[in-house]
Amino acid sequence: MLKRERLLTIKKLVQERGIITVKELIDQLGVSDMTIRRDLDELADSGKLIRVHGGAQSIDSNENNELSHIEKKEIHLAEKQQIAREAAQLIKEGDTIYIGPGTTQELIERYLPAISNLRVVTNSFPIFQSWKNRNNVDLILVGGNFRQRSGAFIGGLANDTLAELKFNKAFVGVNGIHNDSMMTANTEEGKSQSVALNNAKEKIVLADKFKINRDDFYQFYNLYDVDYLITNPDISEEILTHYQQFTKVKLASE
Repeated sequence: MLKRERLLTIKKLVQERGIITVKELIDQLGVSDMTIRRDLDELADSGKLIRVHGGAQSIDSNENNELSHIEKKEIHLAEKQQIAREAAQLIKEGDTIYIGPGTTQELIERYLPAISNLRVVTNSFPIFQSWKNRNNVDLILVGGNFRQRSGAFIGGLANDTLAELKFNKAFVGVNGIHNDSMMTANTEEGKSQSVALNNAKEKIVLADKFKINRDDFYQFYNLYDVDYLITNPDISEEILTHYQQFTKVKLASE
């Protein structure tokens, strides 16, 4: 089988099954583990699929096959670290910030220098866990219905609380951005982020390069209405120019 035919076959199988393992592809195509992993990396780099631990996931994922929190933590870690480091540099002494659920946002705390006067509000239990031992931070966890898959508190109680709060900056993540649409897999989680964004002076979306030009189930916000999109520095010039039509794009430092 020629390489082009093999890549097309892999893409088709991933689309049909949603998630597929390296072992399944080896059995199906009869090629080596190394060849399959190279092919998956190439398809992921070109935005044709999402590389996950031990295999790949279709970019057309929906809530039924959304990756778990643990699975999300394992993929594209270097790209997430770049973005979290850039986001941390935007946080200043005296800020009140909202940090939405997401594995990129969970990394922000590790890159923040010592700040003695900061208020952090989140509806994400993993983010609360990452900040709880930091001194001189007023940390507020917003409660509600707990969503196990992402570790977020969502629903009416969360939204009512967030609606009463004001933020200097809000940092939110996405499952996908396509043109001006910011998307996630869960409607209630998206609504909570939308409420927080509406109450922030500066609205900042964090999206690694694998989230760009990707659709998901629920459009929760418009990219026109945010102040910054932070993404990786190695996106193409074409993608950079396209998304600069909708908002300011900050490229993370390498």
